[in-house]
Amino acid sequence: MTRDQDMRKFLNMCLALSAERDREALLSTILDTAMDLARCDAGTLYLLENDGLHFCRMVTRSQNIRQGGHDAPISLPPVPMEEKYVCAWAALHNSDINVQDVHTDTTFDFTGSLRYDEMTGYHTQSMLVVPMSNDKGELIGVTQLINALDEDGNTIPFDPEKELLVSAISSQAAISITNMLYAEQITNLLDSLVGALSTAIDERSHYNANHTRNMVRVGENFLDWLEKTNNSWAFDENKRRTFLMSIWLHDVGKLVVPLEVMDKASRLGAKLGDVRETFRTAGLVDRIAALEGEISEEEFEKREKERSDALEFIEHIDRTGFLPDEDLAMVDKLAKQTYLDEKGEEHPLLTEEERVCLSVRKGTLTDEERSIMQSHVVVTGRILSQVTFPKMYANVPVWAAMHHELLNGNGYPDHVKADAIPREVRLLTILDVFEALTASDRPYKPPMPLEKALGILHIMAEKEGSIDSEILALFEKSKAWEGVIA
Repeated sequence: MTRDQDMRKFLNMCLALSAERDREALLSTILDTAMDLARCDAGTLYLLENDGLHFCRMVTRSQNIRQGGHDAPISLPPVPMEEKYVCAWAALHNSDINVQDVHTDTTFDFTGSLRYDEMTGYHTQSMLVVPMSNDKGELIGVTQLINALDEDGNTIPFDPEKELLVSAISSQAAISITNMLYAEQITNLLDSLVGALSTAIDERSHYNANHTRNMVRVGENFLDWLEKTNNSWAFDENKRRTFLMSIWLHDVGKLVVPLEVMDKASRLGAKLGDVRETFRTAGLVDRIAALEGEISEEEFEKREKERSDALEFIEHIDRTGFLPDEDLAMVDKLAKQTYLDEKGEEHPLLTEEERVCLSVRKGTLTDEERSIMQSHVVVTGRILSQVTFPKMYANVPVWAAMHHELLNGNGYPDHVKADAIPREVRLLTILDVFEALTASDRPYKPPMPLEKALGILHIMAEKEGSIDSEILALFEKSKAWEGVIA
């Protein structure tokens, strides 16, 4: 092979190393690349860790042996960082070693190689050992090549000119490993950030943390189903991670929502105690009036019965899912009633704030409280906009902050319509609504049966046009909720 051919092959190999994104494949490519470049029969790739050089890949082509990776782990102990071992010496001194014949060399201890030969019937002869250092001079590992071959397949010493190319490819390999390590560290940093934020949410509201976890699990199941069914919308690994991270972070803005709003289990919430106290005070004032002869006992009993019925009504509608017009009219009627305190001053049975709370037709939140609750999406966007996401995760803050937007423009906070809502956000919205409907741990509502929840999603898709009917059909077909939501 000419020098030009060697150089062309070297450059192609450098491009291949730079393009590889899978760690396990990269490690195999490094050793195979070095062996091809040096034209040799066997090789070992070591990676440096605290306790020595760990066997990472072992290849002997003439014996069809390939070890290393998840499918064929190597159980050999690491090589200690002692100078008597050739790979350790190369690492310690950051220097190449070219051994023509290990059987005649007295510089290093080759008993390990010779013992391996006895076990396998192989014959180790020439050896080229090259350290792998990145662009910062940090040692990553060692490439050990065995038995260079001539054109006829005979074992020969390693060509010193090939040694330079192997050294160069080893440096490129070290840079590739380092870059991949940096990418893993960035991913781990983001994962730990997500974990910390999830823990913070969990500390404030366990059910809300469960909401996110359930969404992630259902989302994972759905993405797995897309892949297993070879659906054209199947996510690649980067998009999958981006989408799942968007789920983890979609409700981070709830960190600033007051718990009395987020956990409000009834229309009045804590104000129910104030209403009860008002009715009790009114009753005590009337009792005193009756004792002092200002009103008759019959009048007192009548008022007491009216108050008891009114309080029973209030306590009932406080937790009722939907209020018809007659209940709302009754709230207005009660709000107009007054009582006299012990000083003879007139007060309403219901304050304006209490009337507004009891006048919520559906749910537990007033318009003002709902606005506060909805603000969590804006806060989510604001918080995530402060994070410098790597390019592959650039969509995380966008997708997370849009999960309450609806295709018909009736969502929030920006009321954008279908054309501006990515498919991933549409899926995120369906997961969010589905989990909220079926969850069994919400303090403000009971869980909804699966059939009814899916029915509501169909109404949203087909009648309201607020969610994506095609994605809903895929979601329903996948049954991604199985094993997550009862």
